[in-house]
Amino acid sequence: MADIRFFNNKGPFSLEELAQCSGATLQEPAKAAIQINNVATLDTAGEQDISFLDNRKYLEQFKQTKATACIIHPKMIEFAPPGTTCLVSPLPYKAYALVAQAFYPVSIEPAAGIAATAVVDPGASIGDNCQIDAGVVIEAQVEIGANCQIRANTVLKQGVVLGDNCLVGSNVTLSHCLLGNRVVIYPGVQIGQRGFGFAIDPAAGFFTVPQLGRVIIGDDVEVGANSTIDRGAGPDTIIGNGTRIDNLVQIGHNVEVGKYCVIVAQTGLAGSTTLEDFVMMGGQSGTAGHLTIGTGAKIAGQSGIMRTIEPGAEVMGTPAMPIKQFFKQVATLKKMTTKRKK
Repeated sequence: MADIRFFNNKGPFSLEELAQCSGATLQEPAKAAIQINNVATLDTAGEQDISFLDNRKYLEQFKQTKATACIIHPKMIEFAPPGTTCLVSPLPYKAYALVAQAFYPVSIEPAAGIAATAVVDPGASIGDNCQIDAGVVIEAQVEIGANCQIRANTVLKQGVVLGDNCLVGSNVTLSHCLLGNRVVIYPGVQIGQRGFGFAIDPAAGFFTVPQLGRVIIGDDVEVGANSTIDRGAGPDTIIGNGTRIDNLVQIGHNVEVGKYCVIVAQTGLAGSTTLEDFVMMGGQSGTAGHLTIGTGAKIAGQSGIMRTIEPGAEVMGTPAMPIKQFFKQVATLKKMTTKRKK
């Protein structure tokens, strides 16, 4: 159960209300008026709680749950325990997300204005209903839309633009970047720092190449804690609408990330990599530069991408290969290295 010190429960809700907000179908309409107080996991749920099942690994927990209601796929109805009312959805996890949002809304908190210790340049523009916390520095020509929150000790460098309803966590630095609406930046993120670009003279050493691009971030993007996104060298670094970036991700200069991509923790994208729409990259994966990962491709964790990946491909390993081929090689190697019994 969520700790009330940190989370504000907006319940209770009737099963009818939860079915409506989630798009699920209430299996027993006669129970529409039953009140639900909270969301909970299958194994901890009790009376007046609602849970969900989205993975068959937890089928036994579902069979034994004490939840008053549970969101499930139609194929799981036959396994429902007595006393548990089912809300049926082809996408149980999505339905649960909407139910959980009803109890614990994801929203911008009421504005507290500008803290006395914040430093805001007179040339900056701050929209209505914004909250600027202690220690924040906002430089000249910064533009912040309405209903934004800027957490403690964050720095917005000259010319940065934020759309409406953005949340920027503490200890963040934003420079050379334009953010869309409803962008969430978690603590410790660094966006718009110079890219890793330099020329080499074998006799005289390194010569810094000015990084003259920006970072352009679309609407509804989330950037996880302590991730970095470098500005472009000339072209911009671009993050498409709806993309989710996990913690500790490194995105190099001139990278273009499409819409609704998922980039999991500790992944690194070398400069000038292009991710088309709906790409999914597992944790600790990485790319060489100047290649393209096609629409809908899935990259398994710890994979090394050395070449362009076709749309819809599923790859694994270093260098990455089709996932079925990878597991065939693993099986073959296992056979070769296993001693035969006498």
